[in-house]
Amino acid sequence: MFEGSNVNFQKQTDGRPAEPLGTYEYRWPALFTLLAASFMNLLDTSIITVGLPTLQENLHANEKQIQWVVEVYILVYALGLLPLARFGDIVGRKVMFLVGIVFFIATSALCGVVLSAEMLVLARGLQGLAAAMMSSQVIAIAQTMFSPKERPHAFPLFGVVAGVSGIAGPILSGLLLHANFFDLGWRQLFLINIPMGVLTYLAASAWVPRCPPHPGLKNDWLGISLASVAIFSLVYPLVEGRVLGWPIWTLLSMFACVPLLAAFVWWESVLARKGGSTLLPIQLMSNHDYLLGAGAVLVFFSALQGFFLVFALFLQMGLGFTPLQSGLSVAPFPIGILLATVVSGQIRNLKLKIIAGSLLLVASFLVLGAIVIHGSAGLGTMDFSLPLLVGGVGSGMCISSLFQTIMLTVPLKDAGAGSGAMQVFQQVGACIGIALVSVIFYSGIGSQYTGYQTESMFKIAFLHTIAYELFAYLLVGAAALKLKFELPNNSVGPIRQG
Repeated sequence: MFEGSNVNFQKQTDGRPAEPLGTYEYRWPALFTLLAASFMNLLDTSIITVGLPTLQENLHANEKQIQWVVEVYILVYALGLLPLARFGDIVGRKVMFLVGIVFFIATSALCGVVLSAEMLVLARGLQGLAAAMMSSQVIAIAQTMFSPKERPHAFPLFGVVAGVSGIAGPILSGLLLHANFFDLGWRQLFLINIPMGVLTYLAASAWVPRCPPHPGLKNDWLGISLASVAIFSLVYPLVEGRVLGWPIWTLLSMFACVPLLAAFVWWESVLARKGGSTLLPIQLMSNHDYLLGAGAVLVFFSALQGFFLVFALFLQMGLGFTPLQSGLSVAPFPIGILLATVVSGQIRNLKLKIIAGSLLLVASFLVLGAIVIHGSAGLGTMDFSLPLLVGGVGSGMCISSLFQTIMLTVPLKDAGAGSGAMQVFQQVGACIGIALVSVIFYSGIGSQYTGYQTESMFKIAFLHTIAYELFAYLLVGAAALKLKFELPNNSVGPIRQG
């Protein structure tokens, strides 16, 4: 039973946490507290991109270190989501959530006081771990507060928060760097989490319900290890390889990802046959639509996150934009995502929305490339507004429809694991994308950035990254055509295809 509430729980016989039969009295204040935690995490991803050139200059960081500042946060966050979600079931979700907030505040403060790029990379890794502790509990807690009838009204707010954080991050970053309070510079981008985190902790202590712990549950440590090593073996050489000249170990490491993933699937199958607690339900690994949709999510977010990293570098290093101008230039994209949540609701065919969204993204990046090619030396903030707004609408249509489509194919009993795994695919895609697109971008400007590259070199490098964006979004649209919508019994929801 939730602390201080009248919620009753149905008994489970398979060791999974209980599900509520009623609704929690303070569910709406608790929901907005959970949304605040999600906002902090998402803001920390978007706010840093605009500040990277300033950070690089002040810490005398090289391109590899700048990549790792972004990469390590997402990598550790992705690897921590599933095991920490299960650990929250073991010790209690509210306990894990509160510990995650405190850890996030502490690591944000650490990021704000580091003295070198190496220290910042380490601090960002710890911050990613804290974010995983905090965020992995959010959806699980929200599901237990609301009845199935209320969830369609509550859960879309997470999409709104994602859009708002996307808008707030670049603009807030630009404003903070422009104002430069107390001469803190880029450190403000991390220190701002301290007051937000304290307020979120106080609200969570008062309103977020307490679910009983389940100490009998176990974590799949071998599965965690295999998955972690597989992902790391792919991402690490992508970040390090170009600077080192692609030695043979980098290629061998990337190839090793395949047998490691195969070993992970084999182990999960063995564990499932023994009746053990798997990291990922084996049913999902044999679900055609789930795997195809998850692959599309991975490719989609590899393009999305990779683009915003290099776009900020291109605007500030290549075109000489200030951080504020860079932030305002990016703002139309998340505004388009918000518009999509309103407009795309009129289209009920999910497959059609994914394909249409992909084509809008392709069109927007073609126009963006044309603007860069034919634009004069006086390119300004407003020159990129229209293609980025259209791209944002396409992105919003794809994201919501991809997530809905994937979850429609998941049996109700696997909804938590399916949702968590989908977030992992999303974050791993972002991690791979940042590494891959950075390789493409820096290869385009020739040697390591020295400050003497010309604007034309940056334009060529940026156009190379746009080629990857076009390929990725066409691939997502093609994947949507292959979706079969073969729903198992007791799926999360009914098909809403037109």
